[in-house]
Amino acid sequence: MDLNSKNVLLVGLARTGISTIKKLYEKGAKVTVNDIKNEEKLKDILDDLKEYDIKYVLGKHIEDINNIDLTIVSPGVPLDLDFIKKIKSANIEVIGEVELSYRLSKSFFIGITGTNGKTTTTTLVGEIFKSANKDTYIVGNIGNPVIDTVDNTDEDSVLVTELSSFQLESIKEFRPRISAILNITPDHLNRHKTMQNYIDAKCRIFENQNENDFTVLNYDCETTRDLAKKCKSKIVYFSRKEILNEGVYVKDDIITINLNDKEIKLMSINEISIPGSHNLENALAAVSIAAVYGLDMDVVKQVLKTFGGVEHRLEFVRQINDVKFVNDSKGTNPDASIKALSSYENPIVLIAGGLDKKSDFTEFTKLFNEKVKHVILLGETSDIIKESAIKQGFNNCHKVENMEEAVQKAYKLASPNDVVLLSPACASWDMYESYEVRGNHFKNEVFNL
Repeated sequence: MDLNSKNVLLVGLARTGISTIKKLYEKGAKVTVNDIKNEEKLKDILDDLKEYDIKYVLGKHIEDINNIDLTIVSPGVPLDLDFIKKIKSANIEVIGEVELSYRLSKSFFIGITGTNGKTTTTTLVGEIFKSANKDTYIVGNIGNPVIDTVDNTDEDSVLVTELSSFQLESIKEFRPRISAILNITPDHLNRHKTMQNYIDAKCRIFENQNENDFTVLNYDCETTRDLAKKCKSKIVYFSRKEILNEGVYVKDDIITINLNDKEIKLMSINEISIPGSHNLENALAAVSIAAVYGLDMDVVKQVLKTFGGVEHRLEFVRQINDVKFVNDSKGTNPDASIKALSSYENPIVLIAGGLDKKSDFTEFTKLFNEKVKHVILLGETSDIIKESAIKQGFNNCHKVENMEEAVQKAYKLASPNDVVLLSPACASWDMYESYEVRGNHFKNEVFNL
């Protein structure tokens, strides 16, 4: 892809935006940056880019689109905005950083998406491939822009890529040789408007695949199971509930691989180091990806025995007076937080709430009577979750203004052997720039007790 002397518009100075700008500049492009934030709010980012000759349009949407050859949008920019539609109607190509990176790269792409489990599965797959001595990069929505790898990789490199629905909306040619959809439950409906739009965005991960590629699907999730009808690639199912005729499944508590008429009994599910049924599903997906790639299963087994999980996902923080504090800031939707609540037998003091993504909290709050002693609520959704909980007959709700107050309140309400669990069931963007910042704030407040 020749970018030399091309006029490229980048919309949105997000984490990927900075890396994209630098790469475009290196490739000889003439870059214009547009962001609705003003110069004062972007000061730190602009300081990082001051050595680059860039034109900026800040504090508003761009109006003059003359002479633009290519537009690159950050994942947080909805593609149905009027000025984006105007750019498209002028026959100017609109793509995202993942698509740009794919066009500049020669690497073997593995793409992983789903509502929940993406980060854990992507990290686990990356660790397996690294342990198998593959030149491996763990990239994408996990926090490492794909664009940063394009000059360091070749056709022997493997890019294990976590992909959000936002990133998949802006692909065109992107073709992972192995794709995986872990599950699909309602999320981001404030952006996608309907569940079908959300599903359609997730499906884009396999739209460019062919019969030589593989798509890994969760058999236990009816929505993902049915997507096989749309795939041109070879389907590999995984299941923790069913014994499959072909695929990766659990039989007599043993992870079993049955592909190409060959059955391999890999290991007991009790040997997996990360707890919870949701993490068993993540492990089965990782085994499926490793199996179709052709990795040594002894390597896979060893990593599953030692992999400790990821930060901000059921991360043990500290124990004080027999009260455990757990950071699950990555629980950014109700289904993720349901899985978190289901992972503990001990009574839970829950900290929840955040950005209103138009989620339905009914199933989440139904679990409160069974699992939760008290819930501390903060953020935009605090009243919504409280109202849902009361409808379920749960009244031990406490609203607070900030994380410091939430942690202190939770500790006062907790008894020995309780778990204080931050699992918000919401995105962080009403109060924090990311779930990582939210999780780190929680951990800091726990260590300040």
